[in-house]
Amino acid sequence: MSDVCDFKVGAGAGAPPSMHEHSHDHSHSHSHSHSHSANEHGHTHEIMDHPGKFGERDMPNYAKRNWSERAFTVGIGGPVGSGKTALLLALCKKLRDEYNIAVVTNDIFTREDQEFLVRNAALQDTNRIRAVETGGCPHAAIREDISANMEVLEQLQAEYDTQLLFVESGGDNLAAAFSVELADFHVYVIDVSGGDKVPRKGGPGISQSDVLVINKIDLAEHVGASLEVMRRDADKMRDNGPTVFTSVKLDQGIDAVADLILAARRAAGADKAGRPPTNASASS
Repeated sequence: MSDVCDFKVGAGAGAPPSMHEHSHDHSHSHSHSHSHSANEHGHTHEIMDHPGKFGERDMPNYAKRNWSERAFTVGIGGPVGSGKTALLLALCKKLRDEYNIAVVTNDIFTREDQEFLVRNAALQDTNRIRAVETGGCPHAAIREDISANMEVLEQLQAEYDTQLLFVESGGDNLAAAFSVELADFHVYVIDVSGGDKVPRKGGPGISQSDVLVINKIDLAEHVGASLEVMRRDADKMRDNGPTVFTSVKLDQGIDAVADLILAARRAAGADKAGRPPTNASASS
């Protein structure tokens, strides 16, 4: 069944959004389907039989990637309030002097995350931070119908010849995951405030992201969450795939996340593409 989601694309800080209407087909390759009523979120979609396995996750086809059309792209997803935007801010500040970066944020009906990044000077050139308003389809914009995000990413690439692109999804549930056609590397962010049960609940974000970030560890004691239990369950659900514990507030674990991103970029063969920032002190 094909449905329509209206995505609004903001051209940059302070610019009015434009409306892009994209139809998308939810017939992606999962083996069973179920529908919600149109009153719930306006379109039908399929659900998954199981959360999948880390070692069997879909992988991008780097051999077909043209890095000059779109630089190595990192998708950051996770539930509302887990700290996605704060992590993105920390990564931008850590990497911006060495790498030519641009960012696309997704929000449901606002440009709040874009405005947060601009307000906190994530990048010196605020026109490099753009927004897509997904309406009620935050999951569709990163998986079933990636066209709005892809359009803005390619525009940024054409304008700035970037070396590294970030796309942050709107807050969604544990079933949300990036299409490998959109994100070359998937960071999934949860936090301790939901309790130490969250990793074992599974979902593609937990089990199939390239790195699982468990954020706000400074709050664990206050909310009664055991980091040991979260580590054990994350390792089990992810077949020992990478999990990083972070406190963005205290700048803990950010280097480890950045290192994994850069290692994946090198492994993909994307490290020679793009133009370094003029103030770069070392080659990317």
